[in-house]
Amino acid sequence: MEHTTGRHATASGAVRRGQPPDTLRERAVEVLDANWTGASTVPSRTLYPHQWSWDSAFIAIGLRHVSPARAQCELETLLRAQWGDGRIPHIVFNPDIALDAYFPSPDFWRSSTAGRGAGAPAAVQTSGIVQPPVHALAAWLVHRADPALSRSRGFLHRVYPALAAWHRYLLHRRDLGGGGLASVVHPWEQGMDNSPCWDAPLSRITPAEPRTFRRADLTHGAAGDRPTDLDYGRYVRLAMDYRDGRYADAADGAAPAGGDRGAGAFAVEDPSFNALLAASEHALARIAGELGATGTARHARAQRLTAALVERLWDPAAGMFFCRDVRGGGLVREYGVSGLIPLILPALPREVVGRLLDTASGPHFGLGRAVRLAPSYDLLGPAFDPHRYWRGPAWFNTNWLLERGLRLHGEHARAARLRAALLDAADTSDFAEYVDPYTGAGCGARGFGWTAALTLDLLDGHPARDADGRAGARRGRPRAAWTGVPEAAGRAESRELGRRGRREGTSR
Repeated sequence: MEHTTGRHATASGAVRRGQPPDTLRERAVEVLDANWTGASTVPSRTLYPHQWSWDSAFIAIGLRHVSPARAQCELETLLRAQWGDGRIPHIVFNPDIALDAYFPSPDFWRSSTAGRGAGAPAAVQTSGIVQPPVHALAAWLVHRADPALSRSRGFLHRVYPALAAWHRYLLHRRDLGGGGLASVVHPWEQGMDNSPCWDAPLSRITPAEPRTFRRADLTHGAAGDRPTDLDYGRYVRLAMDYRDGRYADAADGAAPAGGDRGAGAFAVEDPSFNALLAASEHALARIAGELGATGTARHARAQRLTAALVERLWDPAAGMFFCRDVRGGGLVREYGVSGLIPLILPALPREVVGRLLDTASGPHFGLGRAVRLAPSYDLLGPAFDPHRYWRGPAWFNTNWLLERGLRLHGEHARAARLRAALLDAADTSDFAEYVDPYTGAGCGARGFGWTAALTLDLLDGHPARDADGRAGARRGRPRAAWTGVPEAAGRAESRELGRRGRREGTSR
């Protein structure tokens, strides 16, 4: 049965018109209502006006608290755009949106023609790349929010085959390194677009000519918050070459192109992408059990993925999971938040968990010490920028995953502090896309879909939720200032933690 708790909320989860939302929960619902298109939710009406793959998974996780039916619809709409080879495209385009509202637009991807051999749908235009596989986890949580509704609609019966095909695609066609992990073939697939973790493998790519594309993102976002033109040119080149290769993966029999061109020039095994795949394999096992099948094989596959993560991407001296550059060889020793996300896995060895917790609170990330939210990149790194997209700012989805991982491994006090910091940041930033990790100042889009959705999950899906769903000040009253460590003090503490870590033998 659908439910709400906000004083002004209706049975559908919408806020009554003419009455300003009062609690943080009601304001989060208002954001999701404003971004709802009737079948799915856009991340942002201005910056991202279509449906994005992993955004929809996180949004469904939040929507389940106000409308399980709408959460199911969110995932079903995305899965209707799945390709015949099993891939779930990272963008499903709304045909009512002007082509110049977002780049790369449908005429760039040419999914129905260039993707025909891979089974791209004819009735809807999509991109040709993918995003992290959060979907089975989202489907299981959405089912658990209202099992009776889910069963009456046959929700799991419909989505299970699509999710199984999605995992098959990643596990077989994307095992480009041959070590049992899925590879991403474009930074946009991993989701942390311009992370310094990609700088080394991207340096081999000749950027597309600036005259061949126009960046619509700079119309709605500050240039200082976005990827550079050089990086963007390389993203465009990779996407063009993958498209012109008809979206064939090297595991399909297409040999990696020589030099810096073609599908296969960029192939990276990423910790968070594969950790989410393993977590979703566990979820898919539970879905199979709900449908009367055995999930034993899927749980075993999740265990193998966890073991492969440790074997291929774990550096015990650094206490960190690093990306592996499949084409260039070796680990990319950059401290990105992606390397902390394997904390969501239940079978992670105890000694790995301990070292990872030390790294999270140590000088590179300063969680709970120099900053209240984990930055997307190393506080001590030469490429750190607190405002530029994935090169330093704190993001809500990665910190939500870390909060979940902390609770999973019994770190309840740390999880509670992180939860409080997330709710505070959502409140004071008006549900910003991401925030400065030192000051909490909002960056990117406001009224961002997954920020609002994960706020709902932290409020409604947590046993310590306040009785009336409140968190932070009411709209219309002065709000408390960001209560994180002031920037200057935070940087000083990061430097001191770094000196202390080096004295104690901690590897950078």
